[in-house]
Order: sequence, then structure tokens, then C-alpha cells
Amino acid sequence: MNLTLKPELESFIQEEILAGKYSSPDEAIEAALNLLQSKNSVDRLATELREKIDIAAAQLDRGEGLNGDDVIASLRAKLQAAKEAR
Repeated sequence: MNLTLKPELESFIQEEILAGKYSSPDEAIEAALNLLQSKNSVDRLATELREKIDIAAAQLDRGEGLNGDDVIASLRAKLQAAKEAR
């Protein structure tokens, strides 16, 4: 694959190589693409979380939420029962 980069990007890559951060343009571009893949993964996760938050907010609006104190008390009771069962 042949790539044509803007002169400022070529200069940036050369600066990074001269600074010792990368040993070749291929290595620098590979690092950039790895960052792009990571960003895309984070973007997908953020979208999924926003959707889940929207669902949870709608559930709360319908009165389907749980009382936090009751949940904590229930978890503590389960933990205590598990300790006693040992």
C-alpha cells in the first residue's frame, strides 16, 4: 500500500524518528493506527454506556429502580451468610 501524506505529517513523522521515538516511518504509522483502533474501541464503549444509562434512566422514571440502602443491606446479609456457611 502506498500512502501520500501532507507535508506537515511527513515532517512530524521525521521529527519523531529523529527524537528516537520510532525507528522508521512504518513504525510511526503503525503506532498511529493502533491509537486509532483504541480510540474507536473507546468510542464504541462510550456509545454502549450512554445507551445503557438512557435505559436505566427510563427505568428509574417508571419507578423501576431499587433503593440503594436496601440493596446494600441485602448484599451485606448475603456476605454474612456466606461467611457463616464456611
